[in-house]
Amino acid sequence: MRQISMVAGLALAVVVLSGCPSTPTYPKCENDTHCQEKGEVCVQGQCQECATDANCKEGFTCQANKCTPKGPECTTDTQCGSGRICEAGKCATAQCAADTQCPSGSKCERGRCQAPRDTCSSNADCGEGQQCQNGRCVSGGASQCSWEPISFGFNESNLTSEAQSRLSTLAECLKASGEKVTLEGHADERGTEEYNLQLSNRRAASVKRYLTDLGIASNRLQAVGFGETRPLSTASDEEAWGQNRRVEFRR
Repeated sequence: MRQISMVAGLALAVVVLSGCPSTPTYPKCENDTHCQEKGEVCVQGQCQECATDANCKEGFTCQANKCTPKGPECTTDTQCGSGRICEAGKCATAQCAADTQCPSGSKCERGRCQAPRDTCSSNADCGEGQQCQNGRCVSGGASQCSWEPISFGFNESNLTSEAQSRLSTLAECLKASGEKVTLEGHADERGTEEYNLQLSNRRAASVKRYLTDLGIASNRLQAVGFGETRPLSTASDEEAWGQNRRVEFRR
């Protein structure tokens, strides 16, 4: 009788043990806790990077269970409506409606204050630090050039109207100096290292392309990208990110 009881007890133990649920093997899952170690969520029995936009960082959207950068709000002014312009992929209020709303010497063109043209009849037609020589505005030399970094919008490599204006002035300085310049592209910390490296390269290439279009020889400009590896600020806020999205000039 005792032997029968022992056999029954063993049989019951086997039944209990066989009924215990086992943890699914990655990437399979039953709930989000099974994916936490990878920083993912459980979607229909599989660990995925995201299920909704809420699972992604700011500025990214969930597409096919992958976090990808959001597309620009606009690419042309016509997409923004009356009184608004497209700046760095976002619709913004127009900078001006008339020349009187722009700095001295600038003109209002299509809602933007544009710097004086490089053609002139007197020094008054030229920008600060420039002189009218043979009908063109020229700078006094490289020492008067502005070497401040060119800034970019989030996930953008297109030049803003302000950046284009500054590069137009810089091009005249470069023509006068004849020196070579390295264009160093940078990105903020958001996004993967690989994506940010590509983005920084596109930013440097965008500046080089604009300067060559203005007459600077391509062999005088070297474009390189450093991704997120050389931040001006290590803080994680909009002000810091804005400083880190840039192209710097090395002479």
